[in-house]
Amino acid sequence: MKKRTAGLLPLYLELYDRVEPEARGRMEAFLGTVAGELRNRNIEVLDLPICRLKEEFARAVALCEASGVDAIITLHLAYSPSLEAAEVLAATELPLIVLDTTPSYGFGPGQKSSEIMFNHGIHGVQDLCNLLKRKGKKFFIEAGHWRESDVVDRIASRLSGAAAASAMRGARVGSVGEPFPGMGDFALSPERLKADLGMETVFYDFAAGEKRLAFVSDAEVEAEIASIGDTVLADGVSPAALRETVRIGLALRGWMLENGLTAFTVNFLATDAQPALPRMPFLEACFSMARGIGYAGEGDVMTAALVGALLSVLPETTFTEMFCPDWEHDAVFLSHMGEMNTALMADLPRLAEQDFTYTRSENPVAAYGRLKTGDACLVNLAPGAGGRYSLILIPGSIPETTDEDTMGDTVRGWFKSALPLPEFLQRYSLAGGTHHIALSYGKVLRELETFAALMGWDLVVIA
Repeated sequence: MKKRTAGLLPLYLELYDRVEPEARGRMEAFLGTVAGELRNRNIEVLDLPICRLKEEFARAVALCEASGVDAIITLHLAYSPSLEAAEVLAATELPLIVLDTTPSYGFGPGQKSSEIMFNHGIHGVQDLCNLLKRKGKKFFIEAGHWRESDVVDRIASRLSGAAAASAMRGARVGSVGEPFPGMGDFALSPERLKADLGMETVFYDFAAGEKRLAFVSDAEVEAEIASIGDTVLADGVSPAALRETVRIGLALRGWMLENGLTAFTVNFLATDAQPALPRMPFLEACFSMARGIGYAGEGDVMTAALVGALLSVLPETTFTEMFCPDWEHDAVFLSHMGEMNTALMADLPRLAEQDFTYTRSENPVAAYGRLKTGDACLVNLAPGAGGRYSLILIPGSIPETTDEDTMGDTVRGWFKSALPLPEFLQRYSLAGGTHHIALSYGKVLRELETFAALMGWDLVVIA
């Protein structure tokens, strides 16, 4: 999981330092409290000095840009005139998240009037947000008491969305083989993906890959098998098939590390009589997602980048497909050939040799299992007309079931939307949803809405 980073920008009024300098101590203490709350949520905070004047804001924003933070979080310690900060905040390309909070929870008739000084930042927020909106600067705002509400959690969710957008734009995706012929929904050229999304595509060199495969030693293979031994059920699997599947995975992993890849995709047709890829690397796809590397099947570079970006902030994410409708139980069966994030399986994955008849290649070993239960969201990135993209979200769950499961030779799960299955399938295709998707666990709409907004995508929530 990527470490989320934010510059915490405190806004203040220079007049107060001149006429009431003794107030500064409490302001700094509250700033430290808020910074601590953010750090408690695993956020790396860039502490910025209290800013009052244009030149101070300019220096602070420049520091954030140079540090490469995922976003700037503003905190009004008191009223701060918007014209001091608005120009530089509107000009930066960094996402802006406004934290609208104050030290005191209650401010009724029993409060001391002296506390007004320390709790009046909200009209500074209003002043600044008006200017940002007039200048066309996109921003997010979350309001509430820092301790007595979930406002800091909401800020953290917004920051996760910003970090996902940063990861998407910086994605480097490896493609092993060309896209599956005729699959049109993700058929976008590397040049188009670079122009639209910022991502880079790196194609696998099969000649170099054959040499790389030959250099993977038996000792490396045995060490890798030993490292996964307690995390899988391997009884009955062919030792030779396991060793060679692992060897191929290690060769691919070395290529990914050398090229700084954040995700990869494999078209299984590339295994056809190919000495550099004599078996489909199902295990490497599964274990890579568990390590936070994105994946998608059939040469789908775009969805691989999406899965990688999601994994950077939502580690309980996997690539999958809606395979079969379960009309009887109002659910959809999720699966793929043999790729699923093994960290999300309900039980230890079972290794088995797959009878692979699609190409002239050797049988690979796959890790089979069933998705664990819990709240989840299907996530799809869909290209549209006129160069637009839609992020389609379907909140729901992987439900509990007591039915006998006789599909032990698959990667699988059953997803249930809050909507009836026919309606959700209809709405999904009307929105242009593609057949490759991601699934992320949890209640993650705020993170994903932020992600879509910062990428400039249309948002479709099917709920």
